Amino acid sequence: MKLYIFLSVCFAAALADVSHVVHNQHHTTPEPSGPPNPYVFSYQAGRAPGHVDRQHTEVSDGTGVVRGAFSYVDPKNQVRTVQYVADENGFHPQLSHQLEDSEAVKAAKQKHMQLYNRIAQEHAAGVHHPEVPLTGPNQSEAVVRATNKHLSAFERIAAEHAAIGAQQEAERLQLAAQGHGDEEDGQYHPERY
Repeated sequence: MKLYIFLSVCFAAALADVSHVVHNQHHTTPEPSGPPNPYVFSYQAGRAPGHVDRQHTEVSDGTGVVRGAFSYVDPKNQVRTVQYVADENGFHPQLSHQLEDSEAVKAAKQKHMQLYNRIAQEHAAGVHHPEVPLTGPNQSEAVVRATNKHLSAFERIAAEHAAIGAQQEAERLQLAAQGHGDEEDGQYHPERY
C-alpha cells in the first residue's frame, strides 16, 4: 500500500505544471491569462463639497485598445482636458489647449536656434575655430600618468597570458605525443580522464 501511495505521489508530481517556476525564475508579475477584459471606469473629484475640479473616464473594449479622457483645473483656473488612445503603438494624447512656453523657455529656444543656425552656417562654409582642438581635449598630468599605468599593466597582463597560453600549448602537445590527446579535435580534455 505504501508503495502504491509513493508511486501515486511521484506520478502526480511528474504531471504537475512547474513551467512557471522553471522558466520564469526572475519574473515578479504574473503573466496575463488570456486576452484583455473589457472595462469602463469613471470618477469625479473636487476640493470642496459639490465642486468638481477633476474627472477621468476610461474605456477598454477588450482588444487591447484603451480610450479615455481626463480634465483638471490648471493654476490659472482654466479647465484642461486631455483625450487619449493607448494601443499597441503607444500612448496618443490630444490636448484641448495649446501649451504656451514661459518667457524663460521662449528665450532659451531663441538662443538655441541662433546658435544652431550659426554653427550650421560655419559648418557649411568649412570654418574651423583654432581654439577648439580637432583631436579632443588636452589631458592633465594625472590622466597621462593613469593612462601610462593602465597601459603598463595591460602589457604585463598580456605577456603573462601569452606565457600561460604557450605553457598550456606545450602541455597539450606533450600529452598528445604520449597518446592522451583527443583524436577528434587535438585538444586535451581533463574531464575525460
